[in-house]
Amino acid sequence: MDSPSNQKVDRSSALITQPSNTIANEGLSPLVQNQLPTTAKTYCYRRTSKEAHNETSNLSLEKTKFDDCQSRTTSLRADPRRDLESAADNSPATISAEKSSPRSNTKLDTSPEAQPAITYPDGGLQAWLVVLGSFSGMMAAFGMMNTVGTFQAYLITHQLKDQSPSAVGWIFSLYTFLAFGCGLQIGPVFDRKGPRWLVFGEYWHFILTFSILGGVGTSLIFTPAVGAIAHFFSRYRGGATGLAATGGSFGGIIFPLALQSLFPRLGFAWSVRLLALLFLILLIVANLLIRTRLPPKVGGNVWPDFRIFGNVTFALTTAGVFFLEWGLFVPLTYVSSYALADGVSPTFSYQLLAVLNAGSVLGRGIPGYLADRLGRFNTMIATIALCLISALGIWLNVGGSVAGLCVFAVLFGFASGSNISLTPVCVGQLCEPEVFGRWYGTCYTVVSIGCLTGVPIAGEILSADNGDYWGLIVFTGMSYAGGLVCFTAARVMNVGWSLKAIY
Repeated sequence: MDSPSNQKVDRSSALITQPSNTIANEGLSPLVQNQLPTTAKTYCYRRTSKEAHNETSNLSLEKTKFDDCQSRTTSLRADPRRDLESAADNSPATISAEKSSPRSNTKLDTSPEAQPAITYPDGGLQAWLVVLGSFSGMMAAFGMMNTVGTFQAYLITHQLKDQSPSAVGWIFSLYTFLAFGCGLQIGPVFDRKGPRWLVFGEYWHFILTFSILGGVGTSLIFTPAVGAIAHFFSRYRGGATGLAATGGSFGGIIFPLALQSLFPRLGFAWSVRLLALLFLILLIVANLLIRTRLPPKVGGNVWPDFRIFGNVTFALTTAGVFFLEWGLFVPLTYVSSYALADGVSPTFSYQLLAVLNAGSVLGRGIPGYLADRLGRFNTMIATIALCLISALGIWLNVGGSVAGLCVFAVLFGFASGSNISLTPVCVGQLCEPEVFGRWYGTCYTVVSIGCLTGVPIAGEILSADNGDYWGLIVFTGMSYAGGLVCFTAARVMNVGWSLKAIY
């Protein structure tokens, strides 16, 4: 028979143990239930050999421990992502237990592997509806961006025919600068607040309307459209992002052909109004479907943080994207006017941009699919090399050949499509999804400088060459060469020169 003192100790253990089980299972989230057995429960109810032989006086001590753990469990219900380890280490019960048991060496596992892993649906109705919403938003945002060549070719022969190519180029370069540059603030706001509220004549007229309003509006759309996908996909993120990014390519096919037909019939003003109505429909769909899944990072804010450039891989990736965007918008802006200058019919010259965007449809979907299997950076490097070949190997030598222009448009469209679809997944590979908007926005803030200067520089080169496009084409090729060097360096820093390494 147990001694009276042991009976009292047993009653103490029963008093403490039973409430602990009740707390661990009473309406808590699975995250908290998984953590309690190794943190709060272990530390709050651990009894040392000395305590086990104490008399009834120890009941008050154990009751204090129980109350402390109960209060901490209540706090965990309110914030499941709270650092359970820190809470247990600093609790009075833990300190008391460690002092009373010098031989106890039990410590919490503080390694990252011990923390609950973030899981992704990588599919399902809600995830694919987000992709559909992103597709709709990108069709409006990037579809407009992929149509700048049509606007440039029309304006330089109509309203702005007295302006130089460089001056007209500033309209579209300022547009792309704001479209990407505003991501510096929009990205962190997306991380903290979600996507819902973000998605909702004369030369200076075009600057105010097309460049400033259009650029800021595009930035408000595409940053949440890209960032939301990272909340639902991990393993298939490249394919999902590429599928959504094809919306911009479809817009780049439909909008130039529609404007080509509408300009002669309705004039510039009503053609643009009809385009705006289509944008309104697409953006309503985007606003309804784009959403986030993961809660904001604890302690996060809406201000940018340039300290992330301390990550050398991220800095090299940003520099690489800078060079890509520096060269990308030159063909998109000048390919139609290039064809006109070489004697190609106006009808086909306008349609050439639609041909380029048709190639981009495959170029955004297929590389995204391959990136999930062969590596995001590996696939990006391959497509950059293809852009370089298409610019210096084909466009530089094609002249006025319709067949040659079609080959260049399809090949460059396919290769350059990855500039939009693979950049988000390459950046997302370097950071946690809760801060993706901040990293992506910071990246494109630097990249936007390339967008601002690329087209005007190309226009100045064109003027200096008296309308000859060879210098403009070489500038495009050298920009892609710079991007190729930066992305290759980022890959080599992490996995070396092995061609078999997936990165």
